[in-house]
Amino acid sequence: MSFLHTIPPEEAVDEVRNLYDQDLQGKGYIANYSRVFSLRPEVLGIWRQLQHAIRRNMRLRRYELATLAATLAMKCSY
Repeated sequence: MSFLHTIPPEEAVDEVRNLYDQDLQGKGYIANYSRVFSLRPEVLGIWRQLQHAIRRNMRLRRYELATLAATLAMKCSY
């Protein structure tokens, strides 16, 4: 298993600070994926475009089942 050293909230500035603040306002916590994107915040928009392209032709249920199947195949406990 790999571990990433991400930008802690107290050191976040600019785009990363905005990302963390959005999570805190919307979720009440900073999501793990936001912490990962703290290393390359400019990639977040591209990631969101990819997710949208994948999901736009799928019903939510199918997307969730595909995600679950992939998770089980990778033996991911997350």
